[in-house]
Amino acid sequence: MNHKKIQRIMRKYGLVTKVRRKNPYKDIMKKTMEHRVFPNKLQREFSQIVPLKVFCTDITYIHFFNRFVYLSVIKDIASGEVMAWNLSMYLEMTLVTETIKNMRLETCENIMIHSDQGFHYTNPAYIEIVKELKMIQSMSGKGNCIDNAPIESFFGHMKDELDYQNCNTFEELRLAIEEYMRYYNQERKQWERKKMTPVEYRNHLLAQV
Repeated sequence: MNHKKIQRIMRKYGLVTKVRRKNPYKDIMKKTMEHRVFPNKLQREFSQIVPLKVFCTDITYIHFFNRFVYLSVIKDIASGEVMAWNLSMYLEMTLVTETIKNMRLETCENIMIHSDQGFHYTNPAYIEIVKELKMIQSMSGKGNCIDNAPIESFFGHMKDELDYQNCNTFEELRLAIEEYMRYYNQERKQWERKKMTPVEYRNHLLAQV
């Protein structure tokens, strides 16, 4: 019998074959297993007094000519110091995986790293790197940016202070951000941190431990 006739008969009587039929629940389960959400272990405890113990991280969009570029940053909540950053023209997984690899620490063991529930941070590639570094992963509540306020505040200050709109090339923008990160960590004194720079305040806190 011609296969087209079979299809007509099946449509007429509402017949559906179970052979090779795609199981939507299996796909949902697979995605759920691949991408994991972690509990909010930080719980908005932003008044940290021990540096190099609790970090926060996020991605921000920078409007550059007729497109966006993407900046990933890791920040120490206690000192306010930017621990690592990465700039990319593309919103790929390497944006965050390279950021975490850029941290220059002897050990990351038992450091909490807090993020939102974005695609990058629930991705198995990112989770595996955090696990290999023996860090503790924490996540904000879904759609609740206040849970990650320190990094959101940093991005706000950076966009107000950095003259990125006058950069003509991606390399110029990268160098401008690099200089801003140096300035922020080593020169920009902060009222809430006893009028010290993040590096000065980090050393001050370490002296108290």
